[in-house]
Amino acid sequence: MSGNDAEKRLHELYGIIEKLNYNYYVLDAPTAEDDEYDALMREVKAIEAEHPELVTEYSPTRRVGGAALSTFEKVTHTVQMGSLQDVFSEEELYSFDSTVRKEVQPEYSVEPKIDGLSVSLEYRNGVLVRGSTRGDGFIGEDITENLRTIKSIPLRIPEKIPFLEVRGEVYMPRESFAKLVAEQEENGEQPAKNPRNAAAGSLRQKDSSVTAKRSLDIFIFNIQQVEGKTFSRHSDSLDWLSSLGFRTVGHTVCETIDEAVERIRGIGEEKHGYTYDTDGAVIKVNDLSQRDILGSTSKVPKWAVAFKYPPEEKETVLREIEVNVGRTGALTPVAIFDPVMLAGTTVSRASLHNQDIMDKFEIAVGDTVAVRKAGEIIPEIVRVAKHCGGAPFRLPEKCPVCGHPTEKGEDEAAVRCVNPNCPAQLLRGIEHFASRDAMNIEGLGEAVVKQLCESGLVHSSADLYALNMQDVLSLPGFKEKSAGNLLKAIENSKQNQPDRLIFALGIRGIGRRSAELLCKRFGGIDGVMNAGAEEILTIDKFGDVLAKKVADAFADPQMKELIEKLRGHGLKFDYDKAGGGDKFAGLTFVLTGTLPTLKREQAKEMIEDLGGKCAGSVSKKTSYVVAGEAAGSKLTKAEELGITVITEEELLEMINGGEQDGA
Repeated sequence: MSGNDAEKRLHELYGIIEKLNYNYYVLDAPTAEDDEYDALMREVKAIEAEHPELVTEYSPTRRVGGAALSTFEKVTHTVQMGSLQDVFSEEELYSFDSTVRKEVQPEYSVEPKIDGLSVSLEYRNGVLVRGSTRGDGFIGEDITENLRTIKSIPLRIPEKIPFLEVRGEVYMPRESFAKLVAEQEENGEQPAKNPRNAAAGSLRQKDSSVTAKRSLDIFIFNIQQVEGKTFSRHSDSLDWLSSLGFRTVGHTVCETIDEAVERIRGIGEEKHGYTYDTDGAVIKVNDLSQRDILGSTSKVPKWAVAFKYPPEEKETVLREIEVNVGRTGALTPVAIFDPVMLAGTTVSRASLHNQDIMDKFEIAVGDTVAVRKAGEIIPEIVRVAKHCGGAPFRLPEKCPVCGHPTEKGEDEAAVRCVNPNCPAQLLRGIEHFASRDAMNIEGLGEAVVKQLCESGLVHSSADLYALNMQDVLSLPGFKEKSAGNLLKAIENSKQNQPDRLIFALGIRGIGRRSAELLCKRFGGIDGVMNAGAEEILTIDKFGDVLAKKVADAFADPQMKELIEKLRGHGLKFDYDKAGGGDKFAGLTFVLTGTLPTLKREQAKEMIEDLGGKCAGSVSKKTSYVVAGEAAGSKLTKAEELGITVITEEELLEMINGGEQDGA
């Protein structure tokens, strides 16, 4: 594709993807299937790889996160990002109205108060150029790269306004918060206290690729500055921002304080059904000229207040403390109490997290406890309302599953079972090994893993690769086709890069990014195994504690035994993503249709690992089209152009050693 054609097609794709993002993330009304969207993104990446000079600041590929920062630069806000005065009763709302009416005759805008982190977004000539935190209102921090990962933030807007600065609230949706806490609990980490803290921590990640995985979102609630536009009413400015593609905060214009109070009551009743956490409502004078008349104190504006709803807490009796064992051996105490209604649902369980938290409460079975929902979704015990006089609960000195002694590390809150053969750890460890970000073994979910472990077919993750057709058919619910698909998925996972394998091994503190850094530094599994803590410490982002954990993990005799078994089954140990593998160098593949066992991203990764390219459309430069079920127009185009069409099986043969002669 020529430079001019590539530029034209790239900007066409940008526009299509921006529209799809707006429909999906702002309107919550998706207009394309996931595979269609993925195909468009692959085409963008292919063109940008071939023509890097055409990549712009508003490319959708900028949303995935990139290089880690060593620090955040300071940003001086030319318009102060102030805070609001809090009020806690309807009487105070009427008092606010009375004070306002001494100066002006107002109408009000009433909005939910999103419980998140306030940020500024700056656009020049319609393109996002900077995003920053509120800080102290005068000086914040530049977090542009992290904010780019939030897909409801437009990277460019349709009107090329000379300058526009908007203010919004970044938040973590309740569903994302619940998922994050579950992962932290599983790893024996201190869980995030609430969605606001989780959002703030995610936005201040030095590595924006970590932020990208946290599924943050934003509501825009104010124009800070704008050139080339004027507004008389705040509500009109929000409507305009919405027309530009921003997700704006829901707002209701009220002519009287009675209407405003009624709407605030309504938000209080509705908030349990929101997808985000809110701790109040904001009432603002809507007329912007009246705001100028009312002015501000040295700390807060006189034209707005934030009404704070009282936290919903219920008291109940603690009947039992159940102890669960996670993948890393962490013992998690779970409170079982008399059911109570909170935020619209009945709850009877809440995690107590670890011994340190229980010690703080001096909690005992039989106590009367106060329960609420963190983020309106996760039940938590916030205090002991009445002690029963019983002995405070202590985590057991022996694992409740295997009976092995437990230990508490000096540098962490978690108490752990340190028996690597503990059945609870085996079950959850294999689930992690097969998970999407690890070995990505399709069909090997929780239920199947449980069947394999309970039947005695699997005693470690290495045993997965020794399974045969007879083994799988012996499990309930499996027929020949489903058993064959599972075995193919297990076999295909052998081709994964070793960074996935390192992550799959479940070493505490090691995520996908850390595993990739280890492989890049040491060249694969063997290099990492032979590295000492001091060598590992030379990797950026690896501190003393993490470096020691990695070195100790690979020095453990049982880990060495597991790795040798995996080696014997033919898993990939050498890392060639940085350019070592060139089998497919110069070849361009197009994936179309549904492949029998591989996900498209998995097939794409295999091809790119060997130096090949994946394109989103068929052209004369295409080397191979990999066709699955319901291949559609791309297959037709390939046949018209005489492009070689191959199956998934033929692709895997090429990957595993077959010759290529290109098309």
